[in-house]
Amino acid sequence: MNIPFFKYQGTGNDFVIIDQFNTQYLSLSDTDKIRHLCDRKFGIGADGLMLLERSDIAKFKMVYFNADGQLGSLCGNGSRCAVACMHRLGRYEKEGTFDASDGIHEAIVQAPNWIDLRMKDLDSIEEGRGFYLLDTGSPHYVTFVEDLSDLDIVQSGRVIRYSNRFREEGVNVNFVEERDSGIEVNTYERGVENETLSCGTGVTASALAHALKHQISQGPTPIKTKGGALSVRFKRQQSHFTEIWLCGPADFVFRGEINL
Repeated sequence: MNIPFFKYQGTGNDFVIIDQFNTQYLSLSDTDKIRHLCDRKFGIGADGLMLLERSDIAKFKMVYFNADGQLGSLCGNGSRCAVACMHRLGRYEKEGTFDASDGIHEAIVQAPNWIDLRMKDLDSIEEGRGFYLLDTGSPHYVTFVEDLSDLDIVQSGRVIRYSNRFREEGVNVNFVEERDSGIEVNTYERGVENETLSCGTGVTASALAHALKHQISQGPTPIKTKGGALSVRFKRQQSHFTEIWLCGPADFVFRGEINL
């Protein structure tokens, strides 16, 4: 079976996108096929895969899978890439909504390769000894460090991700270095089980934790990742965050067909 696909990336976080509006190529049970498509040596190669499907309540439905083939939670950079792809296909104009794993999201196409994504409001953040734990569509552990260059992100991330508390469900781990102009974030992602060049829900979680730490009432917060620059806007009242927007690039890489 030949499967047509698009390849997109958002600040180095890359995805395979499959249009299923008229033909169903993959289903939730196709774990092995999805893992193969995301494999960087034997498949197309990606941090995750998205299916674009019809929706009765929004412009489209996005079904997201991690690189291990398992159904994933919300992916911020992936969502922005999905909207950019739908815009390219002529099915999404400047503004609209889409259906994701955690409900309906609004997105604005500022340019064909720049998407603003509205995230869910956040009501609570757990503050622990040296960390913040919060859910921005996916669960994130945020910890602040003095110097990211001195840290082995993969090794340090795995220690937390596979700790007793998080071993079963998993957690994404974000290491944050504070700068005069904002923050720099390196992320270890569950499902990929490695460091990624960027993580949309991760930088959002890091920006909100940074705001809570320093009692910042509103964004935007400029964010540097290994894959590029992002920005998070928000409004804060104590530990309650509203009007959270993840803003950044979503670039078309190539399109093709693969035979399974």
